[in-house]
Amino acid sequence: MAMAAMYTVGDAVGWTIMGGVDYRKWADHKDFYVGDTLVFKYSNQYHNVKQVSQKDFLSCNTTSPIATYMTGSDFITLKRTSHYYLLCGFPGHCEAGQKFEILVTPTSLRRTPSTVLSPSPSPSDDETSTITFTSTAPPLYSSNFFLAFKFLVFYLVLTGFFF
Repeated sequence: MAMAAMYTVGDAVGWTIMGGVDYRKWADHKDFYVGDTLVFKYSNQYHNVKQVSQKDFLSCNTTSPIATYMTGSDFITLKRTSHYYLLCGFPGHCEAGQKFEILVTPTSLRRTPSTVLSPSPSPSDDETSTITFTSTAPPLYSSNFFLAFKFLVFYLVLTGFFF
């Protein structure tokens, strides 16, 4: 069973407009699942965190937030599958790039450290002998070529082609 992850928004720089963090890129390189936590570290004299609708996110409208966080050390646990739209509500900060959106997916889709392949049960004598494979986790590599190559090698080893 995979553990929930904790992400410090902006990593070591935190939640600010002064650190040169591209929050969109920061979020794009991560997978977020139900149960994960976002940690916002910032000076609450100059920043806050607002969860807003997609429409308000796109226009940097902070007048009707879904939720507002102002402590300077906020822990936001992602409790449901959904798009989350987060921004700083201080004037001009959203427009300067202090915002990001994420898609939270079900915990059941969380990637595991390795992909385990197992053959389906052996067909009986009167069935066709087609071998199918199932994966217990999504592939860790995005290259379809690499995944196809792994399946081919596994199939050839399984059928005794190399021996």
